[in-house]
Amino acid sequence: MSATVHAVAAGRVFDGLAARANAAVLIDGSQIAGVIPREDIPAATPIYELPEHVWLAPGFIDIQVNGGGDVLFNDEPTPDTVRAIVAAHRKRGTTTLLPTLISDSPEKMTAAIAAVESLIGIEPGVLGIHLEGPFLSADKAGAHDRRALRRPAAGDLAAITRPRQGAMLVTLAPERVPDGFVAQLVDAGVRVALGHSMATYAQTCAAMAEGLTGFTHLFNAMRPLDSREPGPIAAALESPKAWYGLIADGIHVAPAMLRLALRGAGRPILVSDAMPPVGGSRSSFMLCGEAIIVSNGRCTKTDGTLAGAYLDMASAVRNCVRLLNVPLDEALRFASTHPAEFLGVDNIVGKLARGLRADIVALDGNTIEVLDTWLAGRRIDNRVA
Repeated sequence: MSATVHAVAAGRVFDGLAARANAAVLIDGSQIAGVIPREDIPAATPIYELPEHVWLAPGFIDIQVNGGGDVLFNDEPTPDTVRAIVAAHRKRGTTTLLPTLISDSPEKMTAAIAAVESLIGIEPGVLGIHLEGPFLSADKAGAHDRRALRRPAAGDLAAITRPRQGAMLVTLAPERVPDGFVAQLVDAGVRVALGHSMATYAQTCAAMAEGLTGFTHLFNAMRPLDSREPGPIAAALESPKAWYGLIADGIHVAPAMLRLALRGAGRPILVSDAMPPVGGSRSSFMLCGEAIIVSNGRCTKTDGTLAGAYLDMASAVRNCVRLLNVPLDEALRFASTHPAEFLGVDNIVGKLARGLRADIVALDGNTIEVLDTWLAGRRIDNRVA
């Protein structure tokens, strides 16, 4: 056993697959050396003891983060902006995330991709980038600027598919891209999700045949279920190959609909869809030239349209338990293991297992509040301002 190994022990450890009582995570530098019963901790190993009611779990992985700490990624897609967003969410248990660029110009897309890529391997909280648009339906634009929505051009394909570091997720409307476009992205290692779309069931299935596997904020900003045109929601719920993001804030989607999704054949992923006020101090911000007001937990335009969410991943897990009656270990899986598997980074993060990075969150098992966070083996000051 290395002299640098130390243990974090708690009343319950959820390793991504199962919950173990009275267990400990062994940490060696930035990696996990093992998960063992508390009584098997080697003698003389330094131990960070947590109370019996505390759960240890894999750090949360948020694949849809527009902003945080009073900054919006679109406003200034730079490394400093990304670092500010990461820091704001880290104190709420999110150890890794995808900064998310809402539909914008080709120049902004290029800058955003470059900013994120410059941090891969340097800032451990950044897994890659999520491009939410601009290849979306104007009929389901939501808070996206309709002026920025367009069909893909040759330059877009080249920018998105060029060799890169880190994960890339692209949300698009299948009916807005040419045949074969999804397959070209998938062949380049891009994860593709349907969102802001009026795609029919047939169009959705065709995109899935090309390799589309994700559904961005299922139910929101997409063709609704209908008896004769089931659309993308039915395609997602019936496919075991589908991964669907759920905004569990009790506002974007009624709990009954979210419970329906949990009974589907696909795999749920909790997302925050967070906007700048999360981890910040302001109650308003600008988006596409419009003022967005945060009130009663809602981020809305002046016409009442929802514009992202005032939500963090710990709150999403808590709501999953309290609003949807999901066991805590299942909710934690939706916030860590599932997004890691969807992005193909489950050999790095998403579980507490030997050889994976020591990204860990400690939660009060009763209140489901974040108490401590470890990123790459380093304990983070979790005092939330």
